[in-house]
Order: sequence, then C-alpha cells, then structure tokens
Amino acid sequence: MDAQPLYLRLSSHYRQAIQSGVLLPGQRMPSVRALTRLHQVSLSTAVEACHTLEDEGLLEARPRSGYFVLKRRRVDLQPPSEPEPGRKLDPAQYVGIHDRVSDYVAKCEVYPLVTNLAAAYGSPEMYPAEALKNAATRALRKHPHLLVSAVDSPSDSPLKAVLARRALAAGMQLSAEEIVITHGCIEALNIALRAVTQPGDTVAVESPTYYGLLQILESLGLRALEIPTSPKLGISVEALDLAFQTHDKIKAVVVMPNFHNPLSSVMPDADKARLVELCERQQVALIEDDTYGALGHDDIPLKAAKAWDRSGSVIYCASLRKILAPGLRLGWITGGRWQARIQMLKYAQSRSNEALAQITVAEFMASSAYDRHMVRLRRLLNAQREQMAEAIAAYFPAGTRLTVPSGSMLLWVELPPGTPAQTVFDAALQQGIRVAPGSMFSNSSRFDHFLRISCGFPFSSQADDALRKLAAIVSAQGPKHPV
Repeated sequence: MDAQPLYLRLSSHYRQAIQSGVLLPGQRMPSVRALTRLHQVSLSTAVEACHTLEDEGLLEARPRSGYFVLKRRRVDLQPPSEPEPGRKLDPAQYVGIHDRVSDYVAKCEVYPLVTNLAAAYGSPEMYPAEALKNAATRALRKHPHLLVSAVDSPSDSPLKAVLARRALAAGMQLSAEEIVITHGCIEALNIALRAVTQPGDTVAVESPTYYGLLQILESLGLRALEIPTSPKLGISVEALDLAFQTHDKIKAVVVMPNFHNPLSSVMPDADKARLVELCERQQVALIEDDTYGALGHDDIPLKAAKAWDRSGSVIYCASLRKILAPGLRLGWITGGRWQARIQMLKYAQSRSNEALAQITVAEFMASSAYDRHMVRLRRLLNAQREQMAEAIAAYFPAGTRLTVPSGSMLLWVELPPGTPAQTVFDAALQQGIRVAPGSMFSNSSRFDHFLRISCGFPFSSQADDALRKLAAIVSAQGPKHPV
C-alpha cells in the first residue's frame, strides 16, 4: 500500500500533467469540487494538493476563477545577437565542411553517449509506432508480394495524393503529379540544387544554416553567399536584395522560412511574400526547406513561402522524418518550372523509393489519427522547449542569450562572449553529453560561441543533470572576467 499522503499523490498526478504538456501554461485546472468528484477525495485533500502545486510555482489562484497553470518564472535572458545586415558578403567555397562534420561524427563515436542534446528529431515515444506498425502489417496483408516486387512507377504512390491534400493547410495548391517522393529532405535539396545550378555557381544561403546543406554545396562544387539572418525573423530580404545588386552570379537561394535549423526563427508572412517576389523578379530559383514547419506551438498551420509562388519560381522540399517517422527517410519535392528536370534527376540519382513505407504512411496520414498525433506532438514539444529553456536560464552563466521559439525542437544558445563552443563540445563529450557547436552551421567564425541544443525528448532528471554539467563546462571555458 502506498504510504504517501493522498494529497501528495494527487498533486503528483497533476504535476506530471503540467510537465508533460497535457495542461498548458494559462490553462484552467479542474475546480476543487471537480477534483473531489473525479478522484473521490475529500475537499481538504483537493485543496491541499492545489496548495502544494501553487507552492511549487506550477499553479496560481485567481480570485473567483479558480486555479490556473502558471507560466514558468523563467529568468529573463536576452535574445541572441542580431546580424549586421550591412556587412560585406563574400562567396565562400565550402571546402572543408565535410572534414568538419566528419571530425564531429568521429569524436561522437569515441565517447559513450549518456545524453544526446544534439539530435534534431524527437525521441521514439513521441511518434505513433504502434499505429505505423499496424498500417505496415495491413499493407503487407493486402499486398503479400510487396517486398519482392519492383516498384513499377513513381506515379503509383498513394502518398503523393495525401501529401497534396495536406499541403493545402500550408497554402499550396498542388496535384499529386507535381510531387516527387525522395529519400528524406536531404535528397530533395540535393536534386533541387542540381536542377538549377552548375559547379562554380553561387548560391545564397542563410547564415547560419543547416550543415547538411553546406555539405551538399561542397559536394556539388558550389560557392555559398551567406546572407544575414535574424534569430527571430529569418533571412534579411533587404540584405538579399543588396546581394543581387552586387553579385551577378547568384543562381539559387535556399531558405528555411518556418522554424529554421538551427535558429528556429519564423519569417513573417509579409517577408515570405517579399522574398518570393524578389526571386521572381531576379529570375532566380528559390529553394524552400520546410522540414519543421508543422511543429508550431499551436494548431494553426504556418504558410509556406511556396503559397505566394505565381510563376513556378519556388522549389518546395519537405520531410516526414521529424514530424512522423524518424526511421523512415521519406521526403518530397515539388519543382515548379523545373519539375520535369527534377523528375529526371530523381530517376537518375536513386530511382523510386520503396513502396511499403509510402503505403504505410499514406494510410496513416489520410486518417484523423495523424491529426491527433500532430496535436500531441506539438503539445509535448511545447512543454519540452519550456522546460529546457527554464533549465538553461537557471544554470548557464551570465551573458548567455536565448529566445524560446514558438515551435520546433531546437534551441539556439549564444554563450557568453569569448566562450569557444568547440571546446565546450569536446569537454561535454567526455562526460557523455552531445551538443552541436555553432561552427558546424557556417563557414565563418561568427557562430563559434553558439550551441544548438535539442528539446526533442521528454525532460527528465537525466536531461536536467546533463544541462547542469553542460552549464558548468560553459562557465569553466568562458571568460574569466565579469560579463
């Protein structure tokens, strides 16, 4: 028999509900009388449970209104530094990014992993494993020769029709024929760049940007022009416009308007429209990576930049790896006026994707179960972002800067000036903690005192302990004078 007092058991139940995101900040708790009926406890027990949560800073009592989940009293941190839009832009050949990423991977493999704060995807329990397994089983029963039959034609994929319907929420009107299924978003980006550039061309990218894109640029022999990008509002359209005026060999622009990796910034819709119009006027391909766009803190879909495309100048790329199934490398691309070339390049590069994953995911995404999954995923991520940010604000030294984004699963943390993120990364690895240093996201040294930290897993005592240790490392490696 549990010897813990009943009011503590009741408060523990609702503490878990708050920490898991089932009850969100600002949401009303069941009334005291409702608690007595729901849990068959006395009025005094219900009151004491609420008082306990109030003392812990999880609830607040409002006169004549009851108890509400309290927004965390996070220590205020300044947001990361804004870029200098007027700085000189120099195209860079990304020679060496492969070596940098390879060195990162090799170091990660040397030390046993205890806590992964670098992963840009959610933990397995956040995804509908059982439902996907059942959908795959049904697919094999219906098509017993699926695994031993060649994929006849990419046009037969049922997933394309589902994706076209789901794309309406992001403001895009597509037919199934306009969608090409790829091996994740990384293949989609690779094909998009091959479709519109030649070796030696210049490609405008956000600064910082996803290191996988930098690897693609190096492998294709392309030069990158880093455009100043706000950690809150995304790429500077003004700086890009100036770049078009001063650099005459820009052949493509690659952006992540919604929940950028690593910044988690979101471009305002007005800026998305201006960006599309600018690229149309310059007759330059705009390649949009929308990997994280569905992961907002609420259920109101964000518009893709592609929604403002009227001339086919936007190539849209996306992935299901972050939002539905990390174990299935499923992505997709729609190519605008380069559609025919993209279809040819996909066939030449890797042929059609295998059918089982597509049929499985198509069945799930066509049902209301997918919508319920996305609601749950967003709620979990919202709670985890807040908890991670709360711990960073509490433990990291003065001078740390952070803005908590309105979605996604990534936090971009600016360390105190003079704190080398690479040294922090090396020291953290020795304690089994993995983070992503800012030097991986740019060919310049502007982000060498930044870390990308993941909040794609449930916050736990292990995560809390890892952040305490990481904060101690940051303090030890930082400047020795007051910030």
